[in-house]
Amino acid sequence: MFRVRRGRVVALTAAVALIGMTAACGSGDSGDSGSGAGGTSNEKPSGDILVLTNRTDIVNTTFKDYAAKFHAKYPDVNVKFQALTDYEGEVKTRMSTKQYGDVLLIPAGVAKADYADFFEPLGKPADLSKKYRFVDSSTVDGTTYGLATFGNASGIVYNKKVFKEAGITGLPKTPDELITDLQAIKAKTQATPYYTNYKDGWPLSWPYGDMGAVSGDKDALVKMSTNKAPWAAGQELNALNSLLFDMVQKGLSEKDPTTTNWENSKNLIATGKIGIMPLGSWAIPQMKDAATKAGTNPDDIGYMPMPFQADGSYQSPVGPDFNQAININSDHKAAARAWIDWMVNDSGYSDVVGGVPTLKDAKLPAQLKDFEASGVKFVEMTPSAKLDAVDKQSEIGLNQPDYYRDLVDAARGASGQTKQQIFDALNKKWSDAIASVG
Repeated sequence: MFRVRRGRVVALTAAVALIGMTAACGSGDSGDSGSGAGGTSNEKPSGDILVLTNRTDIVNTTFKDYAAKFHAKYPDVNVKFQALTDYEGEVKTRMSTKQYGDVLLIPAGVAKADYADFFEPLGKPADLSKKYRFVDSSTVDGTTYGLATFGNASGIVYNKKVFKEAGITGLPKTPDELITDLQAIKAKTQATPYYTNYKDGWPLSWPYGDMGAVSGDKDALVKMSTNKAPWAAGQELNALNSLLFDMVQKGLSEKDPTTTNWENSKNLIATGKIGIMPLGSWAIPQMKDAATKAGTNPDDIGYMPMPFQADGSYQSPVGPDFNQAININSDHKAAARAWIDWMVNDSGYSDVVGGVPTLKDAKLPAQLKDFEASGVKFVEMTPSAKLDAVDKQSEIGLNQPDYYRDLVDAARGASGQTKQQIFDALNKKWSDAIASVG
């Protein structure tokens, strides 16, 4: 559920012509051919390596600085970057050839069963998990093929100034308390309490991304894969989806959700025109940056846990953003492995993006200090391949905006449906899919 920020899942095509892609992996001339598997290669890292990234915004700034620092440590390695706007689509195309960089972010559309065909083994999960988080997310049949760039916590971005103006002094511990807070924002400020981002759609899938926030159960996704009625009363998914529905039904969202705009929403929350937006922790730096650009105080941007507690504590599901992997066809695998290790261990990248460090011993970034002070417990969710299979068979799209838009439309009286009718239909599709998948 954390694999791709916008929840896009694309199928890997078997053979697509490479068009306009000229940068080949293994472009150096050192002849490095170490496997780097499990970090056991004794070969000295050397050669030119190409690193593919989705970060078009910082490839010429932050990453350029990283390359210089890495080169100082490994003078025989030169790192080149290629930032791709449509990362998933372009890398999918490249992977029909052997030329998809030396280091890449594993696309969501690559089936785990195919990892061994495309990526170099990095080691055994029992060894890697002693030092790193999120190892299971890229492990197949006892072998790990990727290390996370960083992890995303789940919660709510909010404007502290708006909350203060509304007279709110503490974080909500229950959905009812959050509703009460949003009603205070509506009554006492000019801000829209909750902004859905309905038009862009992908931010609406937060109820699925927050699975584990209600129960604190790391196996919530695994259990959902065999639960024939996960939208039934008393179930975690019901509670999360009901919160979405209730916020809209009580008039606490924008008047016309069809006119929302994701890019503009950053400026709106930064300038105090929005109270809250449920998003992953990756969004915090973007909202603070928007505040800086707008001339408002970036410290007004806060991050709170979802309004549920288990065993007296807030719970925040955490999982990897992208996983970094080595192209199995790379001519410079030792250099590629050195880059991955340096990024995870030494770069401080999680501080830049406001994420949970992959390295277990690393401190949380400053953006998450208030979040940490709430006493929230991080829940590293157990991935479930069966859940993905059931979701695909059901054609519901847990990571897609469709049924969440249906909930919003029902809540605002635009569709004639009730929440229960939507939940009943979802349970029927899910139950049928479980029976079909087996």
